Amino acid sequence: MDGSVLFLAMPRVGQALAPTADQALWILDVYGFAVGSLLVAAGNLGDRYGRLRLLRAGAALFGAASTAAAFAPSAELLIAARAAMGVAGATLLPSALAVLGELFPDPRRRARAIGVFAAAFAAGFALGPVIGGVLLERFWWGAVFLVNLPVVVLFLALAPALLTETRPAVRPGRVDPASVVASALGLLLAIYALKHAAAGGAAVPALAAALAGAAVLTWFGLRQRRLEHPLVDFSLFRDRTFALAVATGLLPLAAWSATAYLTGVHLQSVLGLPVLEAALLALPGAVVLTVTCVVTPAVVDRVGKRAALLVCHFSIAAGLLPLLLTTVGGGVGWYVAATAVSGIGYGISFAVVADTAVGAVPPERAGAAGAIAETSNELGNALGIALLGALAALLFRLQGPGLAPTLDETLGLPALSAAAGEARSAFVTGMHAAVAVAAALHLALGLLTLRVLPSEARTRASRRRRSSRRPSSRTSPVRGSR
Repeated sequence: MDGSVLFLAMPRVGQALAPTADQALWILDVYGFAVGSLLVAAGNLGDRYGRLRLLRAGAALFGAASTAAAFAPSAELLIAARAAMGVAGATLLPSALAVLGELFPDPRRRARAIGVFAAAFAAGFALGPVIGGVLLERFWWGAVFLVNLPVVVLFLALAPALLTETRPAVRPGRVDPASVVASALGLLLAIYALKHAAAGGAAVPALAAALAGAAVLTWFGLRQRRLEHPLVDFSLFRDRTFALAVATGLLPLAAWSATAYLTGVHLQSVLGLPVLEAALLALPGAVVLTVTCVVTPAVVDRVGKRAALLVCHFSIAAGLLPLLLTTVGGGVGWYVAATAVSGIGYGISFAVVADTAVGAVPPERAGAAGAIAETSNELGNALGIALLGALAALLFRLQGPGLAPTLDETLGLPALSAAAGEARSAFVTGMHAAVAVAAALHLALGLLTLRVLPSEARTRASRRRRSSRRPSSRTSPVRGSR
């Protein structure tokens, strides 16, 4: 809910705090980078010191950081508060998933539980814009962060009575602090370079940050191969099903976050719709997404995960295409159709990624697989805004009137006439480019899934052949029979 409501609030944030183009993107995606960088380490801390203890500490920090964000007087302090929210968010997700794993050891029941868990995310996405629209109609932009506080207070009050402390039977390996720092620093340097180049053109600081980020990430990857307990076990990616599941966790979240942000600005700043009306237009797609999350586990039992992944990628690609028909003067109907069609794919992605990744590896590596799958979701959420948002910002800078680096800043300048229309047209061009890239990537990933993953019939036949080669228990000699 917090993420989707912020997409809606960004035009108001832009008017109040006047962030630069790269600061506006950092406000949106620094949360995802903080979560993605710390998710595996936080899961390990919960396993070592208690998941309930970590949940309560994380919830308290999330509430405090949300309050700081609501009253941030500048863009820099809002970015810092969002980063603190990300640190807190990293403590919540792995502990909650670990609880699901203990409650539902049966694979089918666990898959359905994860589907309900994913539906809760989708319901938050559905409720966020509506609640945010009501708040923004009556209060200042910071009110959208205060919606977190009642949930945090309720959780802190009820958790001691309803939840019990859990730890795994086997003590986890030690977290490597250098790996945590390197992964976060490398990502931040690389993304800073992209955003700086998109907002201000290629320059020495952007080039230096890009080279430094590439060097740090390379060192991080090499270090993981030498560690007994790596932060990211890259050997898991040798399994094609696991690799495609992780890609399915990353790419749909990237497309969803970028298009949600860009279309929110299009509806409000280009078409001039009131914030509540823009929020209500997102409801059909959110309802489709939520229902898909709930029914997907049962459907996957019948059609298999390969078919589900194919539908996921092709429906997102098809759902993004109507956004290319939006214009400076309209496109509301195309927006509603796009969110409804792509909502099918997003719902499948949310519901099957974690279970597919965990099911593709041996049981003793399930924890590492689940952590990587969830990390791909959070990084996808952040990378979508960072990369596709940077592409849209670059085209706005190149084709816009050149009076300011963002649309909202340009529209806020006095004595605008023809420049306002030119700025809106440049923004729509940038949005179309980002949407086209996202659609092409999903189409490519769908075709790759079609080629790489075997069909369910071939998988079952392979299992039958392997089982037929094994010696029968009836004819095998019994130890001690002689």
